[in-house]
Amino acid sequence: MAVTGLAKGKNAGHKVTKIAKAARPSQRKGRLGKRVALCREIAREVVGLSPYERRILDMIKTGGASAEKRIYKFAKRRLGSHKRAIAKREDIKEVNNQQRAKQA
Repeated sequence: MAVTGLAKGKNAGHKVTKIAKAARPSQRKGRLGKRVALCREIAREVVGLSPYERRILDMIKTGGASAEKRIYKFAKRRLGSHKRAIAKREDIKEVNNQQRAKQA
């Protein structure tokens, strides 16, 4: 909406040029940085999977009709929230895909 410069009306007010504001640290919250991603990747390589993650990986490998739902319910019980459970399920699926790619 362009300001008309008139005293009354829908777009009333003095005409000014808007100044672009610099991005604040609070606006990048939740983004994964390069350093953190690298640290997590190295930790995963060195330490490997935790016991409950290995169990999820086993559920993925055995599969079955209701594997997705069982994995979700198991992860939710361990992690506490819907969002975390779904993220963990996708993460372990990715680990499984990488293992299968290495073997082939």
